[in-house]
Amino acid sequence: MNRLVTRLVLSHLVVALLGALTTFLVVRQLAPRLFDESLHGLGMGQGQGLGPSGTRGALRSQLVTAVDTSLLIGGLVGVLLAATFGVWSAVQLIRPLGRVRAATHAMAQGRYAADVPVPRERELADLAEDINHLGATLSATEARRTQLLGDVAHEMRTPLTVLDGTVEAMIDGVLPADAETLTALTDETRRLRRLAEDLSALSRTDESRLVLQPSPIDLSEVACAAAERLRAQAEDAGLELACERRADGIRISGDADRLAQVVTNLVGNAIAATPPGGRVTVTTGVVGSQALVSVTDTGIGLTDEDTERIFERFYRVQGTRRTAGGSGIGLTIARSIVRAHGGELTATSAGPGSGSTFEVRLPR
Repeated sequence: MNRLVTRLVLSHLVVALLGALTTFLVVRQLAPRLFDESLHGLGMGQGQGLGPSGTRGALRSQLVTAVDTSLLIGGLVGVLLAATFGVWSAVQLIRPLGRVRAATHAMAQGRYAADVPVPRERELADLAEDINHLGATLSATEARRTQLLGDVAHEMRTPLTVLDGTVEAMIDGVLPADAETLTALTDETRRLRRLAEDLSALSRTDESRLVLQPSPIDLSEVACAAAERLRAQAEDAGLELACERRADGIRISGDADRLAQVVTNLVGNAIAATPPGGRVTVTTGVVGSQALVSVTDTGIGLTDEDTERIFERFYRVQGTRRTAGGSGIGLTIARSIVRAHGGELTATSAGPGSGSTFEVRLPR
């Protein structure tokens, strides 16, 4: 009784039996009365000598017998047809569900490419399409996970190789244990620590566990202060760094430290992407009900593919300088921070060699 096929067949049989029983009772009650009325209308009533024990009674008895026999035969035929149709319809329903079940089992074993044929029935078709979409999503997620592991291993390999080689050289006496050598080791350990912190932040954003501490802030002040901290780096790279802010400020509710992290990442990337003699400009303003922070550079620009993929983990634009030893997931974290504030972070560019603009929009 717990199988869907059995329930569907039984439901057809129950409907058929109830229909047959109802038909039998109604016809059994109405047929004799209608027969008597018909004879009375033809002038064959009792007044003409045809009483219940006469010809009319015999005809009435034969009619009842014929009706009962016909109803029984019709009921049996109806029940058999209902059972046959019930089995057929149950099989038609269960077959696509079986394909869905097979696909989910394959996905549970890691075979996300399992495809469910879309049946004609709209409800089952929606279910099959949802399962196919789930499989495609899981496949893409697995591909990103595999790529992430490879990228993390690649990011860790360089500093670990430097650390291992330097320490071994110090042990062999090739390199002295002086301040310069120890500083190089410290730089690599800091790079590893920065990678670990970025991965931890990325994990929190993916799991929606990013903790914000919002308070009333002046977005112009936060953005310009964050940019100012990178002025020395911009000057070392031979760049001009400017921050254009509103005189009256932009008051919003947000986490000042997190938003400063976003601006720092955007300005740092702009410096890395701009050749000497270029310019990086931070602009703050208001557009309708939104507060705006844009970082524009005169650097290498972005292709259409770069614009779509720049926020992916570990994706890097060809031609940028990586003097800061970035982990390659800063923009991913920056977009997550902005979205956690209810805003959006986008990138635009006129093409390679034309510079680019990263724009943060936040609700006021």
